[in-house]
Amino acid sequence: MKMKVLKLSGLTLVLCCFSGLQAGQIPDAPKTYPAGEVGRMVKLGEAIINQTDTHPLTKNLVGDKLQCKSCHLKGSDGKPGTGKGIGTFIGTATAFPAYSKREKTVQTLQDRINNCFMRSMNGKRPVIDTEASVAMAAYITWLSEGLPMKMDTKRPCSPYNSERWAKNAKKFAKIQKKATHENYLNGKKLFEAKCASCHGKNGAGMGTFPPLWGKSANGKWLAYNTGAGMSKLNKGAAWVQSNMPLGQGGTLKDQEAADIMLYVDAQPRADFDLSKALLPKCEMGYYNSKVLKEHHSVRSNFKQFGLDVDKIRGDKVIP
Repeated sequence: MKMKVLKLSGLTLVLCCFSGLQAGQIPDAPKTYPAGEVGRMVKLGEAIINQTDTHPLTKNLVGDKLQCKSCHLKGSDGKPGTGKGIGTFIGTATAFPAYSKREKTVQTLQDRINNCFMRSMNGKRPVIDTEASVAMAAYITWLSEGLPMKMDTKRPCSPYNSERWAKNAKKFAKIQKKATHENYLNGKKLFEAKCASCHGKNGAGMGTFPPLWGKSANGKWLAYNTGAGMSKLNKGAAWVQSNMPLGQGGTLKDQEAADIMLYVDAQPRADFDLSKALLPKCEMGYYNSKVLKEHHSVRSNFKQFGLDVDKIRGDKVIP
C-alpha cells in the first residue's frame, strides 16, 4: 500500500493508494464485533465457517468432512479466513458484485459462498438469503470493514488474491502440462515427507487436520470433488505453495508444489455434476448462472492439461 502525505493549512492527510495490493500488505481483521443483530449474524457466520460440516444450519448441505476454514485458513487472531495466504477473506467483500467466468454472470458475495458448497463441500447449494447464507456473508463482509470498494470485472475474489491467484495459476498450468509419471512419484515422496504428518499417508486427514481424498468407512467421500478449485492441477498448486506446509507458506519450490498436487489430485474423488448439486428449483429459487450443465472427473481434469491420468499414475485405478 503506497502512502502520500499532504499538508493543507496545518492539517496532515494520509492518502492510501490500494493499487497493486501485495500479500504482505494485507491488513489485520477487525477486533470488535458489530453491535446488536448484525453482530449476532457475524458471530453465527463465523461459527458456520468453523463448523460447516457439523453446524445445524449447514450440515445437511455438506457431502464431505471439510469446513470453510479448511481452505480459508485462520490467521494469528484465530479467526477463519484471516490468514494472509491465497484464500484470505480479508478484502473479499469489497470486490462484489464481481464477474465470474465460470458462471458467466455477475455474482454476489452470497452466490460465491453458496457455490462453494457444491464443489469444495461436495454438497448442495444453500438457498440465497437463508439465515446461514446471510450469516456467512455477514462474517466475510465484516472482515473487510473499512477497506475501499473496488468491484472486480475479471474474477470473484479478494483484491489481495486476484492478481497473484491468476498469475500463479498461469505459471503452474505451464508446469503441469509437462508432468510425467516421475513427477507423480516425486509428488508422493514429497507428500509423505511434508504433508502426511497432518493429512495422513492415505489422505484421510488426522485429528483436526482436513482430509484431501478418500472415503470414510461407510463409503462417504471425505474431501472436495472434481469441480472444486483445489482439484485443478494449477489452482491447487498455487494455493498449496502460498499456504503449505502450515505456517511455512511460500517455502515450497514451484516444481515441489506442482508435483504434490499432481499426486493429490490424481487420487480417486467424487465427480462433479452441476445438475445434482442444485436443490430442486421449487426450493432453490433462481440460480444466478448462464452455465446450467457442467461435469468434471479426475480424468477430465487431467485431460484439461493434455495429461492421461493413467500414464501419470502408472495404473488404471481412475474410472
